Amino acid sequence: MKFCRYGAKGDEKPGLVDDEGQIRDLSGHVADISIAALNQLSSVDVASLPIVDGTPRYGVPIAGIGKIVAIGLNYRDHAIESNLPIPTEPMMFMKPLSSLTGPNDAVMLPKAATHGDWEVELGVIIGKTCRYVDKVEALDHVAGYVLANDVSERFNQKQRGTQWSKGKGHDTFCPVGPWLVTPDEVGSPQDLDMTLEVNGVRMQTGNTRTMIFPVDELIAYVSEYVTLEPGDLLITGTPPGVGEGKKPEAIFLKPGDTMHLKIARLGEQTQDVVAWQHPRTGAAA
Repeated sequence: MKFCRYGAKGDEKPGLVDDEGQIRDLSGHVADISIAALNQLSSVDVASLPIVDGTPRYGVPIAGIGKIVAIGLNYRDHAIESNLPIPTEPMMFMKPLSSLTGPNDAVMLPKAATHGDWEVELGVIIGKTCRYVDKVEALDHVAGYVLANDVSERFNQKQRGTQWSKGKGHDTFCPVGPWLVTPDEVGSPQDLDMTLEVNGVRMQTGNTRTMIFPVDELIAYVSEYVTLEPGDLLITGTPPGVGEGKKPEAIFLKPGDTMHLKIARLGEQTQDVVAWQHPRTGAAA
């Protein structure tokens, strides 16, 4: 099944996307899309749900994400284009919850941004507590999969010390959605085509089969160091084609650009890039 949250930011309603791509309202069954709600909705009669009119905004497809754990350099060619050693074990970092935003909301560059970049990624929503989980059982702990954009400000990430979160954690730097797709509908998470375009030009083309560390191994590994709770989001790395790796010259995001992302079976995202604005006054940097 494909679950979503739709409506104005901060006032999203629970929904389900049917086989025709129509949003159906789940408000009569659950208050919001959460891990507990997913367990209640496994046998819902889709045809009985009201169809939502129009084309409402999609929000982050699950409420109550507790933390975002990210994996860096999980595709060999991306590590090479980044001029960094190929990892011998997964590289972990965290993104703050304040970076979460809807899949088609604007991405806002931070003040004085010079090196904004894109990263199409497979996201994993955890369904059961993971603590020292065995690789063989890891995928049994997955509630669903999502499309994510790990937006980055490379100068802040790499030139301001060793803390990647400085360049990964800005507001709007983690668009997620449009849907949470349950594992039975996705099948293997290691055979999903991925693409990203900027202003209509293909930048990234990849497939999750080329991950250095597959999803089951990542869940098992992370659970040795960080307890993954139901509702947590794990994003699993990006294939080659990021802006900083372009030859002969790097390409970075600027206000007015548009990113378009797609992962097979997980839907599509489109984000307009805008300059930083004060959250209350709207004043520019």
